[in-house]
Amino acid sequence: MSRFSALLLLLCSLPLWAGQEILPFEDDAKRQLYQELVQQLRCPQCQNQNIADSNAVVSIDMRNKTYELVQQGRSKQEVIDFMVDRYGNFVHYSPPLNPLTLLLWVLPVLMLVLMLWYMLRRRQAVPTSEASNPALEQELDAIIDAYRSKK
Repeated sequence: MSRFSALLLLLCSLPLWAGQEILPFEDDAKRQLYQELVQQLRCPQCQNQNIADSNAVVSIDMRNKTYELVQQGRSKQEVIDFMVDRYGNFVHYSPPLNPLTLLLWVLPVLMLVLMLWYMLRRRQAVPTSEASNPALEQELDAIIDAYRSKK
């Protein structure tokens, strides 16, 4: 019975081994560079996962290409530049500052400033003399008294 349970346990653990990539590296520096890169590059299909955690076909292709470039001796920046050229700025978690990314950072602040300016300007346009009009206050008091007397 113990052999059967050991065999069953081994068979149940096989899918766990299938998800791990075993890639041979020449040295630990290349292995570390590869691990760093797959953590920093984003999957274009999944959008919120790095290519290390994604099982999408495009992520697998990106991991394979990253491995190939690291094995060729390319630097971290060269690999990132290659991926950005191929898939766009989206694949890098910290894209460079350009007019589009600057607009994405500045536009919400600009909208907030414009809304505050509009609200302050509108508040200044309301005349304060109407609020202290004694005839209006007497008329409102009369309406309130008439309403209370009906109850």
